[in-house]
Amino acid sequence: MAEINHFEYGWITPALSYALSVLGSALGLVCAGRIRTATGAGQRAWWGLLAAWALGGTAIWAMHFVAMLGFAVAGTRIRYDVPLTAASTAIAVAAVGIGLAIVGTGRLSAVRLLAGGLFTGAGVAAMHYTGMAAMRLDGTFGFDQARVALSVVIAVVAATVALWLSMTVRRGLAVAASALVMGVAVNGMHFTGMSALSVHPHASRGELAGAEVNGLLVPIILAVVSGVVGLVYALLAAPTDDDRAGVAYLDARRDGSAQDVAAEPAPDPVGLRGRSTLGQPGTPFPSRRDASPR
Repeated sequence: MAEINHFEYGWITPALSYALSVLGSALGLVCAGRIRTATGAGQRAWWGLLAAWALGGTAIWAMHFVAMLGFAVAGTRIRYDVPLTAASTAIAVAAVGIGLAIVGTGRLSAVRLLAGGLFTGAGVAAMHYTGMAAMRLDGTFGFDQARVALSVVIAVVAATVALWLSMTVRRGLAVAASALVMGVAVNGMHFTGMSALSVHPHASRGELAGAEVNGLLVPIILAVVSGVVGLVYALLAAPTDDDRAGVAYLDARRDGSAQDVAAEPAPDPVGLRGRSTLGQPGTPFPSRRDASPR
């Protein structure tokens, strides 16, 4: 059995992975909060998509990939199958999106929450083991079934709690605290699953297929940074509850002012309204000659 090192670069990779999971969780919780206040189906779908990307793409998948940077096996290099790596991303985002759709449509209930948590947790576990299957090295994988089962349980519990928080948490301090807890859960699931892995080396069979980490690092970092910037911009550009209340207040004031103006008579500075003959069709306009004595 080959020697495995999960922290080849020390504390850097676990610290970065935890920071990513907390950042993605916080953004995802804020976006999920906008789902509840959305006024139409289009807005709910938009915020649901952003929340799925924040939670599935950043908090879960990007955290997984950064943590994998510290994974090393003695005596062999590691490459990654690009299509499987991309598939693991799609699985994470889709699983979170469907879970949000389950709990976010209609009234939140225990049945919806459990169904969404079970589906999302299974999807997160599938993402994790798909990402591990994308590794290419000179050896074969073995798994401790008990630890695999434990990682799946952690994924389901963490997903259920995350969905519940996304539907209930609103205030900033609660969002920050929830994101910290979710970061612990996501990282715990990842490293529990990684601890179930063992590698049985075999003789080198030539050049390994797939891409090296260095080749994937730059595009993934750009994608994560662009996604985070886009999420922050979308949140800053969207109107808040206070903004909507202010607009409603101004509209009400404007409508009331228009009614008051319509109810008041128009000003008559020269007294023309008092000359009743002006209001009768066909009446000639009075002149001074008609008014002078003869």
